[in-house]
Amino acid sequence: MTNTTKIALIQMRCGPEPEKNFARAIEFIREAAGKGAQMVCLPELFRSQYFCQTEDHKNFDLAEEVPGKSTAALGELARETGTVIIASLFEKRSAGVYHNTAAIIDRNGKLLGKYRKMHIPDDPLYHEKFYFAPGDLGFQAWQTAQGKIGVCVCWDQWYPEAARLTALRGAEIIFYPTAIGWHPSEKKEFGAAQHSAWETVQRSHAITNGCYVAVANRVGHEAPAGGDGIEFWGQSFVCGPDGEVIAKGSVDQEEIVMADVEWDRVNEQRTHWPFLRDRRVDAYAELDRRMID
Repeated sequence: MTNTTKIALIQMRCGPEPEKNFARAIEFIREAAGKGAQMVCLPELFRSQYFCQTEDHKNFDLAEEVPGKSTAALGELARETGTVIIASLFEKRSAGVYHNTAAIIDRNGKLLGKYRKMHIPDDPLYHEKFYFAPGDLGFQAWQTAQGKIGVCVCWDQWYPEAARLTALRGAEIIFYPTAIGWHPSEKKEFGAAQHSAWETVQRSHAITNGCYVAVANRVGHEAPAGGDGIEFWGQSFVCGPDGEVIAKGSVDQEEIVMADVEWDRVNEQRTHWPFLRDRRVDAYAELDRRMID
């Protein structure tokens, strides 16, 4: 493992045609690799518009097997470009069982594994429980050619337990493929606070676990079923083990957000702020309860 790795987050618009989105993602990955990126993360469910805005059985046709056609193509691209690729896909596991899944592909093209989104939201315009079963592979970390990484997906980013367990598996970067934005009718009143909360909670994961956090969000307005739709707020970012943001995208533009990860900083931060060392592991048994009452 080299001491420094250049990572790239692909902040992209997603249109109604999966093939065009996939081709665009490949262009972005090649461009990022040409700029020196050694790890590349795509946004959540990048092959399509965010279809979870409605409950429509036709959308199950967007799903695919993992491994499958997309991971094969991305594996070839990883070998071609020498990059580690994190790709969020709509996985068809079996008849009636689907997952929101991230594939982790090493730079030699090998599929190292997959992570199935654990926390599944059900909110206005985020009807994911209709489509996705909760993940059953647990929180994981993978040793890539560049370093040891973990991956969680979007709604997972609000849960400190998810980040903690991923870090305890050895992850020194946690990637979060994401699709989050504003309801246009709420943006004026609540928009700034919503975005601030989103960024703050993920920066806190970096601080409390002494690791890098890298968040790849989509951008643009999508209303695939009509109505107001969602204005995805972009602002993909990377923060260091001290929680400071070291790279950040715009609110409304497609772009490649790049940052240098200095692996030695993880051990440095964890020895200066030894939160993992000082955990009272004997005192947390009740965390497996919904409420303590």
